[in-house]
Amino acid sequence: MDTFVLMLAIPLVSGMLLTVVGEREWAPNLNIVASLGTFLSSALLTGEIIADGPRMAFGEMFFIDSLNVFLVTLTAFVGLTTSIFSGPYMKNEQEHGRLTKGRMRLYKSMFQLFMFTMLAALTTNNLGILWVAMEAATLTTVLLVSLYRTPASLEAAWKYFILCGVGIAQALFGTILLYFAAERVLGETGNALLWTRLVDVKGQLEPTVMALAFIFLLVGYGTKVGLAPLHNWLPDAHAEGPTPVSAVLSGLLLNVALYAILRCKVLADGALPGGFAGNLMMGFGLLTLVMAAFFLSRQKDIKRMFAYSSIEHMGLITFAFGMGGVVANFAGLLHMTMHSLTKSAIFFAVGHATQKTGTQIMENIRGLLRINPVIGWGLMLGTLAILGMPPFGVFASEFMILTHAMKHHPWATPVLLLALGVAFASIFGRVQSMVFGETHAKRLPHAPAITPVFLHLAIVLALGLYIPPYLTRWFHEAAKMIG
Repeated sequence: MDTFVLMLAIPLVSGMLLTVVGEREWAPNLNIVASLGTFLSSALLTGEIIADGPRMAFGEMFFIDSLNVFLVTLTAFVGLTTSIFSGPYMKNEQEHGRLTKGRMRLYKSMFQLFMFTMLAALTTNNLGILWVAMEAATLTTVLLVSLYRTPASLEAAWKYFILCGVGIAQALFGTILLYFAAERVLGETGNALLWTRLVDVKGQLEPTVMALAFIFLLVGYGTKVGLAPLHNWLPDAHAEGPTPVSAVLSGLLLNVALYAILRCKVLADGALPGGFAGNLMMGFGLLTLVMAAFFLSRQKDIKRMFAYSSIEHMGLITFAFGMGGVVANFAGLLHMTMHSLTKSAIFFAVGHATQKTGTQIMENIRGLLRINPVIGWGLMLGTLAILGMPPFGVFASEFMILTHAMKHHPWATPVLLLALGVAFASIFGRVQSMVFGETHAKRLPHAPAITPVFLHLAIVLALGLYIPPYLTRWFHEAAKMIG
């Protein structure tokens, strides 16, 4: 069977299978095996693309190149480690009476279907199918956010559905405008939404229509990225949904939505002179970064705090891609990778910590080193990594973004430094008091899965010290592709 077909078929088939057998004792193992199969097939696909170059699948409906195959591998890897983490975590939630067998079945099936929608969105060549896949991802994650069926989780799921529904409607209108501009050039051939066809004629697209299209696409997909001012769904979804859902939302969904914007930016840059798309992305990114940094200091819930941290980092990444150029794009791609790995590791550690202490309120979480030193050190190291402390990889990507901004956009440098400084002080002060101190928390009935935490952090540390040449070439090719 074709590697690409296998990669998409595994999560789709396993998701449908888990809707039937998801409450069985061996269902968590099936979830892990399916995620492992997806990761291995994505790794094989990556090797094929590196060796043979870009390829099409299902005619011209799907397209894999250096940009999206990199994100496919990252998505499949985080999906695998999240499935490993979620085994004991979800069993502990069931032991505590927060989940029934039926909801456990729903979680496992929706997790695999979510992975399918993410991979489909990343690899499709048709911007219409991209929109459909992003909408399907919204529907699956709404069910995951509301899994506990508490008033707060239902409210968070409803807010998520409404805000992202509004956003995705804007993206649909932007897609229609893009089709309107492309049809005049490509004709009524049915190919006017194929990205590979559009990128060949991007210089011939009507500038006024493309400007309007990009604005709607940026606002629409930017809602799912968590860009201000339509970011309000993200902290609630993180705080009220299961922690594995927080890990994949921060580590995967935000990246895929930003990927959709990047594909559209390439087209807008070809049609619009003067850096119109880049300036918009820089503005939204800087606004998001500053807003999230100052909201961090007001949070009392640990998952909400790290949700605002995700918003902050997505703002920084959007700003980097807005600056454009190979160096800034390279730094943006590196930061996407580092953020996905680090933030998912942090949520793994946070999930175990909140189960140990029985609360998400930071004032009531103390002495994690005494409860479980491994969890305590995992949270502390993850926090230092996400705050950009050397030698972790986040430091390298943030340093590249800052130095590029100093050279080409010096006016933005003080704002970036202020926001990053406020975020550092807000997060480090809270986490330090949670890790150290006295506690009377009890042991969990099921031992937590710690391996994913330190596996992610080890990769982030290794990439902070040394980026292998093949990975550098990979990032460089993707960066040139963005523009």
